[in-house]
Amino acid sequence: MTTHVTIIGAGLGGLTLARVLHVHGIPATVHEAEPSPTARSQGGMLDIHDYNGQPALETAGLMDEFRGLILEGRQAMRVLDPDGTVLFDQADDGTGGRPEVQRGELRQILLDSLPAGTVQWGHKASGTRTLGEGRHEVTFADGGTVVTSLLVGADGAWSRVRPLLRAATPEYVGKSVVETYLFDADTRHPAAAKAVGGGSMIAVGPGREIFAHRERGDTLHAYVGLAETQDWFAAIDFTEAAVATARIAQEFDGWAPELTALITDGDTAPVLRPLYALPTGHRWDRVPGVTLLGDAAHLSPPNGEGANLAMLDGAELGKALAEHPDDIEAALTAYEQAMFPRSAEAATFGGPEAHGTDSGTDPAHDLIAAFTRHDQSR
Repeated sequence: MTTHVTIIGAGLGGLTLARVLHVHGIPATVHEAEPSPTARSQGGMLDIHDYNGQPALETAGLMDEFRGLILEGRQAMRVLDPDGTVLFDQADDGTGGRPEVQRGELRQILLDSLPAGTVQWGHKASGTRTLGEGRHEVTFADGGTVVTSLLVGADGAWSRVRPLLRAATPEYVGKSVVETYLFDADTRHPAAAKAVGGGSMIAVGPGREIFAHRERGDTLHAYVGLAETQDWFAAIDFTEAAVATARIAQEFDGWAPELTALITDGDTAPVLRPLYALPTGHRWDRVPGVTLLGDAAHLSPPNGEGANLAMLDGAELGKALAEHPDDIEAALTAYEQAMFPRSAEAATFGGPEAHGTDSGTDPAHDLIAAFTRHDQSR
């Protein structure tokens, strides 16, 4: 295949696609809005599943590098009641099939696997238009443009490529999370560190939850979930860290202090992250010369599957293009016909992480049941 592939977005999905194309000798350029690989934090830990994320890395030829990133013991999972009672405590015996790695480190091995110059940094897509005959033009914020016969939108929730295919936009799911970090946890925050344990911890009540995991370097990374409207969050001044922290902590009055410490004892300012989703089963009619992957194609609330699906999308699209070197449309059709049902199924169930604040009158036990079902289905 000699057609040059233009990829918008250097997240895990876009980079996996670029890597698989490189393995097969197919030229590609990735355009990324961020000015450099280190321009911002790449988030926390990811559990990379043996049924989607790991096969994608196998296709990319990066399993050895991936194994070198795994944080041993981090698959351990605990579920706590708001009063701190441990309801579920699953150790990491190494057979769980979802080893944890740092997102930034995973992204870096993908970047390191690509030829120099593959990623064009500081190229923020501002718009796209169809030119006809399978050709599309991308305009960048700096005024530059690129014309391509094969455009892939790997540019996330607010994709600039998606409008070429369908006019769907993400909608707020009725829940947001507030992100906090606690550093040197075992020495400076021992009670919270003990509550989280060696891997991940979820404490959940009606409309409220705290999810935390132990990252590299004795860091606790917490996501405090609240099922509230966007107007409710807009009334909180997140530019005033102490004020925002106190207001969020107020919603967890009566919870165990080792849990609320994950809110009140944060070593960084709390960050609000509203959650959005595309309609479940989002799809489009085939448009020549363009497709989507990852959140651009099937954004859903966090359920443990998003990064894994994005990488699998990238790997499967790369394989399809390699298998149909003389017929781009056959490749895109094959990819989309498999991707649509795969992503719809993941959005409907997802992993146990999907079952939280809105899962009924007894959310903690609903969550435990979800973990049990998830393990039995593997």
